[in-house]
Amino acid sequence: MHNTKTAGSRKFLDRQLSTRQLIFIAMAVVSVSGLIPAPVALLLGLVIAQLTGHPWPQLNHKATQWLLQASVVGLGFGMNAHVALEAGSRGFGLTIVSIILTLGIGMLLGSWMKVDRKTACLIAAGTAICGGSAIAAVGPAIGAKEKQLTVALGTVFILNTVALFLFPVIGHALSLSQQQFGLWSAVAIHDTSSVVGAGSRYGAEALEVATTVKLARALWIIPVSLLASFAFKQKGKKLVIPWFIGLFLLAMLANTFIPAVQLISPVITTLSKHGLTLTLFLIGAGLSGEVLRNVGVRPMVQGTVTWVIIASLTLYFITQFA
Repeated sequence: MHNTKTAGSRKFLDRQLSTRQLIFIAMAVVSVSGLIPAPVALLLGLVIAQLTGHPWPQLNHKATQWLLQASVVGLGFGMNAHVALEAGSRGFGLTIVSIILTLGIGMLLGSWMKVDRKTACLIAAGTAICGGSAIAAVGPAIGAKEKQLTVALGTVFILNTVALFLFPVIGHALSLSQQQFGLWSAVAIHDTSSVVGAGSRYGAEALEVATTVKLARALWIIPVSLLASFAFKQKGKKLVIPWFIGLFLLAMLANTFIPAVQLISPVITTLSKHGLTLTLFLIGAGLSGEVLRNVGVRPMVQGTVTWVIIASLTLYFITQFA
């Protein structure tokens, strides 16, 4: 009798697991279908994470990383190199100043609040450059442990989620132009996924400016990782180079100068936007209750205050001088 009950319990658990997987797959299909906008997909992922959980959490980070990179490269087929060059040159000085300020403010706040030094460095780098990608690159360079990486990623992804919803609202309230909003979101939103998501919600020109400036900003991963490795005496550690940015540039050049590519560019761009929406769903699905609890108060305050300061300063500069 006992064995029968045990077997029945196992079958029931197996059925529950299968149901969980089916729900997850169904929501992923809805996200990639284009039926819902990117912010809704992110919220959907968050709901799944809290109610049923991610059925394949060990695969989520890699899937998100590859899908985001492929989507960004695809978006390059919808951009013009001449417009991108102008946008990139306009944001160059602001990029350098904001990176230096963000790293400085983040590290000072982390020290003052007694946040673990490596965790503080990861949060500052994620806020300064490009969110999770920067954390993934700087982490090995400073010898960060899994716990430190988890806290930093959780902090940045939570704030990244807020930014996707908040920035377009602020942009419309202040009547920011497409150029202004694209530049602000590229400088002040952490992760490339939310920068592209916010830019696409605001308009086609905002998307082009935001994506170009953000990817140019992401190249600073390399010098920042090198400096961090020396600061933490981790010389010779592996550096993660964002090669997909080169593919993005090639796609943009092909769309600008090759007429045959221009014929298929709209299809590739549309598919890439759908892929980005799925990426945001996966990011939301990865923010489980455990991840949220692991972040802790002090790292969250450090990340939030650093982000609010740099977002406010860059918004003031852009509205006054850009």
